[in-house]
Amino acid sequence: MVYIIIGIICLVVIGIVWLVRRQRSLKVRAHLMQEAIRNHDFTFRLPTNGLLSGERAMQQTLNQLGDIIRQQVNQNEVESWERLTRVLTHEIMNATAPIASISQSMLIRDDVKGTALEDGIQAIYETSHHLSEFVANYRKMSELERPVLAEVSLRTMLDDISRTYPQLEWEINVDKDLAVNADAGMLRQVVMNLAKNAIEAHAKKMVVEHRGDGLYIGNDGLPIPAENRQSLFVPFFTTKRHGSGIGLSLSRRMMIQQGGLLELTEQPLQGCHVTFILTF
Repeated sequence: MVYIIIGIICLVVIGIVWLVRRQRSLKVRAHLMQEAIRNHDFTFRLPTNGLLSGERAMQQTLNQLGDIIRQQVNQNEVESWERLTRVLTHEIMNATAPIASISQSMLIRDDVKGTALEDGIQAIYETSHHLSEFVANYRKMSELERPVLAEVSLRTMLDDISRTYPQLEWEINVDKDLAVNADAGMLRQVVMNLAKNAIEAHAKKMVVEHRGDGLYIGNDGLPIPAENRQSLFVPFFTTKRHGSGIGLSLSRRMMIQQGGLLELTEQPLQGCHVTFILTF
């Protein structure tokens, strides 16, 4: 009888120790997830192996919640920039249009031609005209047509784009029968924008790989400085001398409209300095 009581006590003690350790482990998991969200790291994942069925379901939900939050944050960010861009382009166009029109009409006047005024008026006209064209590009951010989703053969599209940019060496690791649900025109434009950026960054090689639900597109061009990574998808932001700062922000907008996302990865593909991921 004594041995039975001792055995029961031992089981109770073991159970209590196991429960305490279990709760401590779950507390650590909760802390890690909280810190990841606080640091805006919505790609953070914790493994589900070794968990009880209820704990596993909860962890899977939290992992999926990170994707939902990340997509919603990016959607809100894009919409905010879109609203700002719409207001700015409207006001700037209202201001530059009459300047360009008046300066152009003055350039054809006989009392201006060949005088000291001509060069100054010509500079005013060219500057206002350039600004009008510059602003017109940003209108694309708010004038995108609704995507028409259909099955798109990734390998066929990528092979076609690679022939468009023969100055790059292409390494495409994508199955020939792989298809995604996307707008073919928008998706093509996004990949072409990434190829153009790679060329401008003096890249010689493009690497494309499909992993899970993501398409990784990397290049061996100049790396992106750490201080520029957070601003990479912000409209108007560019590190290029003659860049417009619309390519990547427009590309992300196109992917979001298709229900996907465009992001810069923390770890580039092997042999690459910069890698983007397109998720569908």
